[in-house]
Amino acid sequence: MKKRILGRTGLNVSEIGLGTWAFGNNVYGGVAEKDGIATIHAGIDMGINLFDTAPQYGTDKQDGVAEIVLGKALKGKRDKVFISSKFGRNPCIKNGASQFYKSRIIDSVDESLKRLQTDHIDVLFFHSPFSSDEINDDVWEGVEHVKKQGKVRFMGHSVSMFEQTENMARQWANENKIDVVQVVLSLMNRESQKLINELHEANIGVFARECLANGFLSGAFKKDTIFKEGTLNARYSREQLAERIDQVEAFKFLIKNDIHNMPEAALRWVLDQNGVTTTLSGAKNIHELEGAVSASKADSFTKEELQKAKTVLNKNYEAA
Repeated sequence: MKKRILGRTGLNVSEIGLGTWAFGNNVYGGVAEKDGIATIHAGIDMGINLFDTAPQYGTDKQDGVAEIVLGKALKGKRDKVFISSKFGRNPCIKNGASQFYKSRIIDSVDESLKRLQTDHIDVLFFHSPFSSDEINDDVWEGVEHVKKQGKVRFMGHSVSMFEQTENMARQWANENKIDVVQVVLSLMNRESQKLINELHEANIGVFARECLANGFLSGAFKKDTIFKEGTLNARYSREQLAERIDQVEAFKFLIKNDIHNMPEAALRWVLDQNGVTTTLSGAKNIHELEGAVSASKADSFTKEELQKAKTVLNKNYEAA
């Protein structure tokens, strides 16, 4: 597994990381605990040393189910890996009030450490604040508290509601409040590329997530696919589903040589984008994870291939 330095953190992380959202609830159809643990163990054997999780990856009855699974899987292996988690979103807290304040970050970190069965989190992300109005000024005192205690090594911003919050990421990076960002980036969503380029110049590490566009770039979906109620992609109408499937078909020119299928092509494309440190796979099982790792092993696209991709993408999906 190839590795890259995560910006100014200096952490040497695998090009492919494993995101554990699927291990925490039914958002992608559900994964049995034993299968999640087996996938994490297989990832370590493949050279993956970065695992991303969150308290939000749970149910309305239990926060941080994915953290619990990851903690069990990493028993005796913690010193081989880096863990990123988050704070600010919890499925069991239903009042909708902001959680980005001092006492909450302190409590949330302690709760996560207990579930993860560890004494520190390598990168702690603000979990998708929707606007600056959600950020209480005293949260930064909380940040300093958990860092001073050694419970958190580095801070990050997991960006959501991109247009409303991208400038928060810029400001926090310029003020040295964060060291890492986590952003959506895929062939079907490229709005974060300008921000990535700017933060790369500031030596900020970049996690790219949703690189398979919530499964659409896996090639597994058809125009007649029926998504189970309650899963993430059930939000799409039949017309929207058909449109997205057509988009995926247009991207298949990227499959060539040692890139065998659409998922590998999509992940390789993300890895070849300037400023990206690591690409998070949302693999639900060992087979899917093996495919993601294959993308890291594949040769990079040439400058000519990337330019062709840019031309085709801009021509057809300028707003993607």
